[in-house]
Parts: sequence; structure tokens; C-alpha cells
Amino acid sequence: MSANPPFSEAEALAALDWYRAAGVDVAVGEAPVDRFATSAGAPPKRPLPTTAGPAPAPAPALPLSSDPNETRAIAAAATTLEELRAAMDAYEGCALKHRATQLCFSDGNPEAEIMLVGEGPGEQEDRQGKPFVGRAGQLLDRMLAAIGLDRTKVFIVNMVPWRPPGNRNPTPEELALCTPFVHRQIELVHPKVLMTLGNVPTQALLSTNTGITRMRGTWKTLTVGGWTGPVLPSLHPAFLLRTPGAKAQAWKDMLSLKQKMASERSS
Repeated sequence: MSANPPFSEAEALAALDWYRAAGVDVAVGEAPVDRFATSAGAPPKRPLPTTAGPAPAPAPALPLSSDPNETRAIAAAATTLEELRAAMDAYEGCALKHRATQLCFSDGNPEAEIMLVGEGPGEQEDRQGKPFVGRAGQLLDRMLAAIGLDRTKVFIVNMVPWRPPGNRNPTPEELALCTPFVHRQIELVHPKVLMTLGNVPTQALLSTNTGITRMRGTWKTLTVGGWTGPVLPSLHPAFLLRTPGAKAQAWKDMLSLKQKMASERSS
């Protein structure tokens, strides 16, 4: 039987395209290996047993998240945003801090009438120390511009100020620990209107298990310490990048925000 002919260039390119579409991004080994020839040969010799040396010391565990009562006390003691930032930067009780590059405290105008609350920093946010600076942030900027806003007219924070590993959602424990910081930011900024972007801030701040797709577009009322105000849940810009068809819903929310601000200013 004759050997199979080699791939043509077109077939090879088609195979590469198929691998790329399947998510293959690593070639294992620098040279091809004939597995059939390997299996037909003699079994490999077992290595001689060696005397086991002392086991290496385990890597030090990251500190466990501490009691949320501690972060409540830390947050309550801050009388300005600058004091709160310094206190959060010095805080060592959250394991997220020890994996992140830096604190991602806020962006925008601390005297703004509108405050936006996102989920958690991503890779770009972790590098720059500001929320919403990646692709999702660029989309958010365009959404704000469409209703006459920019970052000089809003104040932006995240529910957790340190990047969760792999951009995963914060755990309930991490949220319980970091929510007092967000509450204090809301009290100190004292915005007229709050908008939550995504499941995480909506469920954490409004104490609900209802998903964002059902919550979005409906105004709620939130009381945090000495602040009470309207809250509009909306879709996270990262979700809109993955689901472009949902942009129409997000646009309705932005128009609702614009109308609410007009009403607040006239009252």
C-alpha cells in the first residue's frame, strides 16, 4: 500500500484554520513524533528509585479575608475620599489584594451627580489603577457621550477594588468584605443618581438574587448610611461586547438615566 500523500498547501491552511477556530493556540513539541513507532518499540525502562529528599516547604498561603466588621470600621473612619483611598490601600485583609498589581479606587469627578458602580477590575484596569479603561470602558465612554456625558461628569467605582484572578466574579466573601468600602464611597460622593452595571453590583447593593436581565431598566431606591437615592440597574459593557443584540436595551437605560437627571435637576 502506498503512503498517504502529504497535505497540499490549501489543506494545511484549512487544518490550521480549523485548529484556530477550535481554540488551539499551542503546538506541543518542536518536532513531529510518530506515536505508532513509539508504541511498537520496547517499553521504556523504568527509572531507578532514588532516595527521596526532604519535601520542599509549601508556599505561604495568602491571608484569608477577614471580618467585614473590620472593613466597616475602616470605611466609617474615613471622612474624605482621600482618607478612604489611603485606608483601602493600607488594608491587608483581602486576599485579592495580594494577587493584584494595585488598588483600583475610582475614576471621574468626585463631585459628580451621577455615580456608576461596576463589578471588578480587569487586566487593563489592574495595570492602570482605574476602572473601565479596557474595551468595556471604551464602550462605556461612547455610551456616556451619546447622552452628553463624559468622565468629568460621572464618578466610577467597582464593587471590589482589586482584580479577581482570571477576571472571575468576586466571591460572596470578597463582596461582603469590600461592600462597606463602596457604601462609604457612595456616602462621601453623595450623588443624585446611582447606576449599577452588571449582576454583581446590582445584586450586592440591592440585596437581591434577581438577575440583571430582569432588573435592568427599573428604577429602585437605595439607602446607604446618610444617603438615599434612585438606582438604575443596567447591563455591563463587557456583556454588551459579548452580546451586541442587547445594546438596544442598554440604550433605553441610558435614555432613562438622562431623563431622570433632567427630572432631578428641575425638582
